[in-house]
Amino acid sequence: MDTETIVSQLLGPEGRRDPYPLYEQLRALGPAVRTDEYMVMVTGYEEANEVLRTPGFGVLDPELSAQFLADYADHPGKTLLGHSILERNAPDHGRMRSLIASVFTPRRVALLAPAVTAAVDALLDELAAHGDRPVDFLDAFAFRLPIGVICELLGVPDEDRHLFRPLAADLTATLEVLVEDDELVAADRAAEELARYFADLTARRRADPKDDLVSALVATADADPRRLSDTELLANLALLLIAGFETTGNLLGNALALLLGRPDTAAQLRDGALDPAALVDEVLRHDSPVQLTSRVALADDLAVGGRPVPRFTGVLLLLGAANRDPRRFPDPGRFDPARRDGQPLSFGGGPHYCLGAQLARLEAATALPALLRRFPGLASAGPAVRRERLVLRGYRTLPVLLNAG
Repeated sequence: MDTETIVSQLLGPEGRRDPYPLYEQLRALGPAVRTDEYMVMVTGYEEANEVLRTPGFGVLDPELSAQFLADYADHPGKTLLGHSILERNAPDHGRMRSLIASVFTPRRVALLAPAVTAAVDALLDELAAHGDRPVDFLDAFAFRLPIGVICELLGVPDEDRHLFRPLAADLTATLEVLVEDDELVAADRAAEELARYFADLTARRRADPKDDLVSALVATADADPRRLSDTELLANLALLLIAGFETTGNLLGNALALLLGRPDTAAQLRDGALDPAALVDEVLRHDSPVQLTSRVALADDLAVGGRPVPRFTGVLLLLGAANRDPRRFPDPGRFDPARRDGQPLSFGGGPHYCLGAQLARLEAATALPALLRRFPGLASAGPAVRRERLVLRGYRTLPVLLNAG
């Protein structure tokens, strides 16, 4: 099958539901394949890893987006995140990231462990109330946990937290390769509402600081306004919210779907015979909640996999394929939590490595064993339905019975 046909199928409904066979067809053409005059697709682990860490490759920042997308400036759903570290290159990226990292520290995340455990226990109590009735794990648990945790971290008051799941879900549509018109309208609305909310919250924290991330960011930004503007502050708060919500929710759903089909592995995790951190890493590798990311060649004389990449050529890094590269992971299609073959690229790498990776791992490693211990008879209650998205991979519904026997 030629490259054009593979890419067309990858963008179609079936390809988005199960991209892995198509990844392998692309891989057969080489670890880096030119799909047209403007794009290279990468399936190789080492090649993707190199691109993520090479300074000459950058993200599609607002200036480039405005050149290539005629309606870019008309959509708040696109422009809001353009002011965040997600879509900024040096020197702006480093300036903002260093400030955010100075308050979003490993120590702050580690101190969240009791709050994560408490949130997990509270949600498990609510699940228990369903008794013998089927329940959608995603609605009842997987997406509620990360929203609660990230709101706790940011300092969003309890009474406001119900607002954020639909807003975060709508805004993440702009991260996809294909976005329908109605999704873009919803994303624009979500971006405007999030910007208004965080503008109000930052104003309240300036007047009355708390022990939360918003207060810390406001104080640090106010101490040196050159390091983070008000617009950048709002954009990065929105980014922390949606990144903390979508990827972790999909990680939990993907993990449970794998465990439901592997009762022996689930029993090992429940009984403490399997390291939860190792299981989480293997879920990230085997069925990554983030399937791809992109870079743009910002310098001359760059190459990927031995192929020259002219300036302004796009490079699509298929992380889901790289995580199954047989040169890096023996028998890559097999789910094996005992692997010790190297880190998956699910959280990216280099200067744009996900700031929330530690938190996502903490939530999943806490939640999954607790879920299986609380409900040892947990079982599928019907077919799980995939979301037809290419970038953010997860389920639309995952029905379960909590006490199937």
